Amino acid sequence: MREALEKANAKQFAKFAAVGIASLAVDYVLLLVLVEILHVDFLIATSVSFIASVVVNYFLSMRYVFAHRGDLSRKREFTIFAVLSAIGLGLNDLFMFVGVAFLSIGYQLMKLISTFMVTWYNYFSRRKFLDASQA
Repeated sequence: MREALEKANAKQFAKFAAVGIASLAVDYVLLLVLVEILHVDFLIATSVSFIASVVVNYFLSMRYVFAHRGDLSRKREFTIFAVLSAIGLGLNDLFMFVGVAFLSIGYQLMKLISTFMVTWYNYFSRRKFLDASQA
């Protein structure tokens, strides 16, 4: 029983990672375009690109990763997803600010580091609040 649960969790995390890579591509490319081409401040660009990736992530996650909870309307589901994502955005921006401004890490590398750190929060919080198999 435990083995089957661990296998199911590993499969779910693999799907989450694949969706995360797609979302990261949107986030990272948009960040680079905003900073390098449009000359937007890196913190503003970080927030804009993160929000765009959240929208992509929501649709892919709820379609391929997490089972819809019958006790949640799609509106409530998205609201919970948005609140959890807003917390993730705060963490992302905090890591970006500290990494770039205080640790002198380039924003491109810091974005990847920040994404790695926020990914764990995203997975476990969304799994807890949005996945029917965890309800």
